[in-house]
Amino acid sequence: MRIDKFLWSIRFYKTRSIASEEIKKNRVSIADSVVKSSKEVKEGDVIKIRKNQIDYKIKVIQIPKSRIGAKLVSLHIRDVTDKEQYELLKLRRMSQDYYRNKGEGRPTKKDRRDMDDYVENDIESDFTDWDDFFGENDEANEKEGDL
Repeated sequence: MRIDKFLWSIRFYKTRSIASEEIKKNRVSIADSVVKSSKEVKEGDVIKIRKNQIDYKIKVIQIPKSRIGAKLVSLHIRDVTDKEQYELLKLRRMSQDYYRNKGEGRPTKKDRRDMDDYVENDIESDFTDWDDFFGENDEANEKEGDL
């Protein structure tokens, strides 16, 4: 099976065209040699993939016939990525959260829209409640005046 099709079928990339673009950018290699999209993948190959600033390594256990479900991926590949790479990814994600924690600082566009929706809904419900409140008092006042 071609390497671009293989990476797509094991769900490493969302589309086959994205997989072939990454291969063209020399981000995929087999046995430390850069490959082309047409390179055939065999069982036992170790594929090195650079994605999200992390060097992933996967070992091919079995070649799937077509795109497989996410639960079946572990039957076809084994992840042999260094633990240091995952720790590096975790540190990067934590450093991005450092700049602005949720709820702190200037609101994002989405936060602003949520606040506007909340205020609009709150105002509409308040007017409805006040109308009901004053409507009931007017009826009660009229009955008291009749007595």
